[in-house]
Amino acid sequence: MATYAIGDLQGCYPELQRLLDKIRFDPAQDRLWFCGDLVNRGGQSLDTLRLIHSLREQAVVTLGNHDLSLLAIAQRRPEAQSKVNPELREVLFAEDAPVLFEWLRNQKLLHHDERLNWTMVHAGLAPSWTLRQAQRAAQEVERELSSPRHPRILKNLFGNRPTAWSSRLQGIDRMRASINTLTRMRFCDIHGHIDFEAKGVPGTQKPGMYPWFEVPGMRRRDTRIVCGHWSALDRFAGLGTYAIDTGCVWGGKLTALQLDSEEPRYITVDAEPHRKRPPGGGD
Repeated sequence: MATYAIGDLQGCYPELQRLLDKIRFDPAQDRLWFCGDLVNRGGQSLDTLRLIHSLREQAVVTLGNHDLSLLAIAQRRPEAQSKVNPELREVLFAEDAPVLFEWLRNQKLLHHDERLNWTMVHAGLAPSWTLRQAQRAAQEVERELSSPRHPRILKNLFGNRPTAWSSRLQGIDRMRASINTLTRMRFCDIHGHIDFEAKGVPGTQKPGMYPWFEVPGMRRRDTRIVCGHWSALDRFAGLGTYAIDTGCVWGGKLTALQLDSEEPRYITVDAEPHRKRPPGGGD
């Protein structure tokens, strides 16, 4: 039995199939963790969602910003949905879309495995959060997304305010701050205020901003963290953090990290030849 975390897919279905073949995935024994951003830009988001949904008994998913965006778009009227890109339209108007969206809304924002002592999140954790505080913040949002109240949070999902999570926040502001931290953060200051525009490698950020896992004075967490979201960072291991968004959709690689081996073990496949980063990059 093996447990693998897999980086951002973004609809890169052929690479996912090749990666599962390479790790010799056995659904009777093995478990998969997906770091989020299952959809958008890779060309085959519907096939990707269907495959992961079919493996749902063997898989754990933490939602990424692209996944949440898709769920928010699904709340719009059909005429508004028809204006999004063809790849997402294929998902939105698929016959099994209601089943896929119901399943996706019930996925996590943070997953912690006590036995393995690994924690998975799409983007990062606020510097003030202990592991328990991060779990509580994620669970507050997860409960709303899986409840009949989910249209309210999805309709108010977008926005860069507030820029930092605080225990004093309430309602939608609190939810949005948690979502932005867990699914969009790369650089932040010592108080957790996020720079939403910065997407480059460490060293390119504004003064006073730090990679979220290097913030001075951040809370100690006795767990290893695996995350995605930051393709410019590529594969990174340090300070208890393992980043595995290796930019498959931009022509990089799709990466799996074996979590239950004596030392974390990487397995990769190359992106399909046609993939490349557009001018201006992406997230």
